[in-house]
Amino acid sequence: MARTRSLGELVRAAAGPAIALMIIGFFGGYALVGPNGVLAWGDYRQELVRKQVELARLEAQKRVVQNRVALLDPRRANPDLADELIRKRLGYSHPDEIIIPMDGDQAAQ
Repeated sequence: MARTRSLGELVRAAAGPAIALMIIGFFGGYALVGPNGVLAWGDYRQELVRKQVELARLEAQKRVVQNRVALLDPRRANPDLADELIRKRLGYSHPDEIIIPMDGDQAAQ
């Protein structure tokens, strides 16, 4: 004899596999299009390239600053750089010097 199932029994029997399929689908979709998913991998590579370029620029700028700091070390300061900074920042000059302003020179304004 064939036994017929009622609608409630069918729903209860299918609920477990349906929930499992929904959970697998959710995690599968998240692995594909989520913020750390496969499709975001290309964006991360582009961002990595941009950050490497920025890092190289900042390291070059850091080397320039380190060089200037080394030149201004009080124990062995570079006299030319110290003279340049004093004249530029403080506006000092010798009484016998003639100052000729250049185009675009902000210090002359």
